[in-house]
Amino acid sequence: MKSGRASRPPEPNEPLCCCEYVNRHGERSHLAACCCDCEDLDQACDRWLKREPQKADSLARVAAVVKDRLRVPWFLGAKQVDLSVVPPLILLPVLLQVASLHFLLGVAVLTALPGLVLWYYYVTHRRKGRTLFFLSLALFSLAYMYYVFLTEVLPRGDVGMVQLAVVTTGVMLTLLSLANTKRGPGYVRSHPADAHSTVTYHGKLPERDFVHSNGTCQQVLIASRPSPPGQGGGQGNSVRKNWCPVCGIVRPPRSGHCRICSACIYRLDHHCVWINSCVGQANHRSFLLTLFLFLSTSLYGISLVLRSVCPRQNVLFALFYCPGVYSQYSTALCFTCAWYSSLVTVGLLHLLVLQLINISYNVTEREARLALREKLGTSRLRGLVVDTGVYSRGFCSNWAEFLTMDVTPEPVSFSLPDLV
Repeated sequence: MKSGRASRPPEPNEPLCCCEYVNRHGERSHLAACCCDCEDLDQACDRWLKREPQKADSLARVAAVVKDRLRVPWFLGAKQVDLSVVPPLILLPVLLQVASLHFLLGVAVLTALPGLVLWYYYVTHRRKGRTLFFLSLALFSLAYMYYVFLTEVLPRGDVGMVQLAVVTTGVMLTLLSLANTKRGPGYVRSHPADAHSTVTYHGKLPERDFVHSNGTCQQVLIASRPSPPGQGGGQGNSVRKNWCPVCGIVRPPRSGHCRICSACIYRLDHHCVWINSCVGQANHRSFLLTLFLFLSTSLYGISLVLRSVCPRQNVLFALFYCPGVYSQYSTALCFTCAWYSSLVTVGLLHLLVLQLINISYNVTEREARLALREKLGTSRLRGLVVDTGVYSRGFCSNWAEFLTMDVTPEPVSFSLPDLV
């Protein structure tokens, strides 16, 4: 039923209480009025009851209303909750508990779960949209595994206080490192001193920005007109490779534009859905540290769980043969969680190995993909090892550059004679 307006325009300089918010129409509203004045929902229900066809945008408008009103109380105003956060909170514990009921159910669930995650990744990747689903799944998986460890494994008496302290410390350090990674990848900002002219390009701008030659960096310039053939044409090509038409800025060497974040990133490596952010020059080292801490904690926790539920089996073979583990629900749940953690660990271990290889050759994941696509450089082990031969200066020098690179890169500015 329709009711009177439950919102009003926000008063200037009037702070919001914890349950108030400004809705998508710019009006002040309250959480208690979430079911009031739902005109879009009323119209959709009326048409459904009267068996009339829905309008083309009716479902989208209802979804927008639900998304706008789904909030939680917070300081200085209620915060909006992203709907993509909710599915992992419900599905993960339900699926793992169902998989603990029987061996065949466990095989079915643990086989279908990675497939569903990969399918959702494929859908969101094609749409180039941001989602909190993967970050929510990663954080809740870590929290739920730790909860099962405390409630099911620890009471069995096979884990000592020192081992519990090690696992707890690993979880806390992983979260702290993740928070540091989320501080930002290093966005390329426009510099006030830069005066860019409007340039019309009559061809497709290439995405490659290899402007280093023999270890020396070439100057990146902006040109207002193309150079005549044979007269400085290389400089114009360098300009076109480094100009971002979306952000309207000149990208420094090795920087790239992320279509998901809609921003240019210093030394862009890749966009990681598991942290819902890009990995760039400012957070690459902390991202690598997060992977290492998570994998170390996960492997140690899995070994403790298997020693507890399968004491007569070797840890390396307990995942594949543990007789009697499904005789009790508690041991079956611990065993299922160990298998789930192992699947996640294998996936992230592949990512860590790939990162270590790329750093050893001083190549980013973005540069490796471009090199494979354009058949540049050398590729081994079916694309696992890619050497572009552009930035690499040897194993030790590459790692020294990675470990000492600036996490707060300065914007690249140009002098007035270089700009037109």
